[in-house]
This record gives sequence, structure tokens and C-alpha cells, in this order.
Amino acid sequence: MVQLIVGQKGKGKTKIILDMVNKEISNASGNIVYLDKGNDHMYELNNKVRLINVRDYGVSNADEFIGFVRGIISQDHDLEHIYLDGFLKIACLEGSERIEEIIPRLDSISDTYGFKITASVSVDEAELTESLKSKVVVSL
Repeated sequence: MVQLIVGQKGKGKTKIILDMVNKEISNASGNIVYLDKGNDHMYELNNKVRLINVRDYGVSNADEFIGFVRGIISQDHDLEHIYLDGFLKIACLEGSERIEEIIPRLDSISDTYGFKITASVSVDEAELTESLKSKVVVSL
């Protein structure tokens, strides 16, 4: 299952996603992974959360990003939740219309392997299609 936190840049999506991660880790029975475009939030995350800086791995397009996520899954059989902060940036989707293609692929992967994905997306909810609007859990 993919859940979206949406809103324009600077509206507070990262704070919300960090709060969600830190709240969830206390009750988690599996592993939680936080994908980001840097290490800026390292000290804001509980030390039980695995922070991965996607830029360190040379992901250069959306298909490579999907492969990157599959690689994480293959190495972590106790994966419970992946948080994607700045989804459009880390998935190389800025200025692209492929979000309509990539979110359903991530949804299928998470359903197949039994974990959740929560992503922050820098767009207004009104700009999303109806299928993506149904995945929004927070709109700023």
C-alpha cells in the first residue's frame, strides 16, 4: 500500500513524515527504512530507522529507482515500512508525468512483499488524478 503526503514545497511535509516515522518505530515489529536525498535528517530520526541517502547510489531515473527499492526488499525480509521523503527528487520524477506509472508499480511491489510505503510529494492534491488522490493521507 502506498500512502501520499502532498503539498507544495515548504508546507511541512518533511516534519510530518519524520513525526510519523519516529512514532511508528516504537511499535514496529519489523524494519523501517527512510529514503532521502541527503543526510540532513539523520539526527531527527530514531536510531533504529535505517536512513538511506539515495544520491549515494547513483540512481538516475525512475526505473533505476524501482530497481533500487527492489534491492532493499531483497536484502530485508523483515521490512515493514519504507518512507520516501522528497519522492519526486529521489525517484528522478521532477518535471515528469511518470508519477502516474511509478506509484502503481510501487503499490504492486508493496502489496506483493507485504510492507507499506509512505511518500511525500511536492504537488497540490488538486493536481493529482483521482486514482492518486485516493492514496493521499495528508494534504497541506
